Amino acid sequence: MNPDLQRLQPYPFEKLRALFADLEAPADTNPIALSIGEPKHPSPAFVLQAVADNLDKLASYPLTRGSDALREAIGDWLQRRFKLQGIDAERHILPVNGTREALFAFAQTIVDRDKAPLVLSPNPFYQIYEGAALLAGATPVFLDCGPDTGYLPDFAAVTEDQWQQCQLLYICSPGNPTGAVMSLTQLQDLIKLASEHDFVIASDECYSEIYGDESNPPAGLLQACAAMGDGSYRNCVVFHSLSKRSNLPGLRSGFVAGDADIIGKFLQYRTYHGCAMPAHHQIASIAAWNDEQHVIENRARYRAKFDAVLDILGDKLNVTRPDAGFYLWPETPIGETEFARGLFAQQHVTVLPGSFLAREVDGHNPGANRIRMALVAEMAQCVEAAERIAAYLETL
Repeated sequence: MNPDLQRLQPYPFEKLRALFADLEAPADTNPIALSIGEPKHPSPAFVLQAVADNLDKLASYPLTRGSDALREAIGDWLQRRFKLQGIDAERHILPVNGTREALFAFAQTIVDRDKAPLVLSPNPFYQIYEGAALLAGATPVFLDCGPDTGYLPDFAAVTEDQWQQCQLLYICSPGNPTGAVMSLTQLQDLIKLASEHDFVIASDECYSEIYGDESNPPAGLLQACAAMGDGSYRNCVVFHSLSKRSNLPGLRSGFVAGDADIIGKFLQYRTYHGCAMPAHHQIASIAAWNDEQHVIENRARYRAKFDAVLDILGDKLNVTRPDAGFYLWPETPIGETEFARGLFAQQHVTVLPGSFLAREVDGHNPGANRIRMALVAEMAQCVEAAERIAAYLETL
């Protein structure tokens, strides 16, 4: 067996099941899960219809690089959304089956395990970053995201030697779980570091289309390149998905885009990996990327839920509205695992302890005394969950 498998930690939801194993929630109370970031808003009907109308396309093997039409739809969206010029759908874009598998596979393409590689990532973080680094033979380095840095990674803590050994930097903006957004200037500072030290930036932007201010969408890594006059997007690759943007997590549809040389090597890897997107999913994805109205309506739903939930919890819990995304990241008045256990046992509401999403570095876990709450359910259920949390807080 691959010995690196022994280095993997249990996934957060495995830890959560173990945490609740000896508990029994109130049988007369319906369960509400705020623990997993799986959108529950309705999927766009026109996308579902596109899937149904194209089931006859299953008689042929799809191409790993995707259809020309899908890559062109993605390229058009990138140019509209991030003000890019001249992105080449043939060279700069590769469809993937959701960002999770692509974020993992990307490290296997990039990392040279013979050179004592480091892979840097935020802390807390999406655990795929860590697993990808370990199974590529690299050493993960975790950069704390706390209040002192605006909940963005503490890049100032990275030493010169670490930058020199860094082969891959994962960033997530808007962040999971903090919702913090990197500015165009901050992204450009990282691009300069990547050029100086010759590492690759993998920017996980799957929450980029859920934000509060319609006039101020989060910046993207390729947008930062373009603003610097770099149309080659050297050392920069972004990851986008329809899961959050379009409420289509089951479609498993996303894309990577950026540096053409890197995309070419990633395509080579994926050709052997055998992970082409099914043809009817590609056709449905074209419909989704070409429509923006359902995305605008989706954002409005999240805004309304944040308003309602924060109106209930704002003066009872140390919690603030995030810059973007659909998570709340509040401090807890007691330990985060004790809080989660008590809330489940008393109110049948499930939240995720923040420490399960982070790693301890130098004796500190930046997820300690925090929980992640995903406001993915419909409004009534989110409001009921907030009311139950408020009732639980009264007992502490």
